[in-house]
Amino acid sequence: MLPPPCPGIERVISLRILGVIVNDRITAADHMTMLVSSCSSLLYAMRVLRAHGIPATSLHDIFRATVVSRIQYAAPAWSGMCSSADRGRLNSILRRSKRLGYSNNDLPSIDELFNSADDDVFNRIKTNSSHVLQPYLPDKLNLPYQL
Repeated sequence: MLPPPCPGIERVISLRILGVIVNDRITAADHMTMLVSSCSSLLYAMRVLRAHGIPATSLHDIFRATVVSRIQYAAPAWSGMCSSADRGRLNSILRRSKRLGYSNNDLPSIDELFNSADDDVFNRIKTNSSHVLQPYLPDKLNLPYQL
């Protein structure tokens, strides 16, 4: 139960932080709605580009540069708040893009895209000795194996 609001102060329902929408329930539902909507608009734009004679290889590059990059933007920050239904919605966009010929057939699934984004962030933290999160990593153990 939330306390009653103070007079003259409105309760914040959602907040956009560096392009990622966080709501008061700490879920990615609002961000997913915006993301799916913008990706659907981009798929429509891809259809227009194909109608103007853009080659398939260029469509694949444009798809990666627009749709995939939009999905992967700050994914380590919000992908953990996604429900399985949200991931299914994003996977359906990727399947539709493959079916329509906008992307390569070897495009990874949403889970693989999220995992690779997480791995990239962790590797950047691990290899950069001046990263702000570096002191929080455990010391590297050197275990010599003698067989």
